[in-house]
Amino acid sequence: MSERPTRRTFAARPADPEHWIKAADDPSRAGFTARLTIDVTPGQRASIKIAAFRRGVTVADMLRDLLAREFPATEGDPS
Repeated sequence: MSERPTRRTFAARPADPEHWIKAADDPSRAGFTARLTIDVTPGQRASIKIAAFRRGVTVADMLRDLLAREFPATEGDPS
């Protein structure tokens, strides 16, 4: 009764971080995407969702297009 349950974590740390980071550059992983999390205010979130809805696109697609315009790929950058 006094035993503590085993605590599980969301994700384990990779054993070899260098290999893990470079894995994203592997062309055999076509279609691989990386998740980016940002903090926004509830008002900003609402504005973003409304703008995407009015444009008839998903929030993810709209923000990917925005990031691609704002930060265009340069030669030698990973895809």
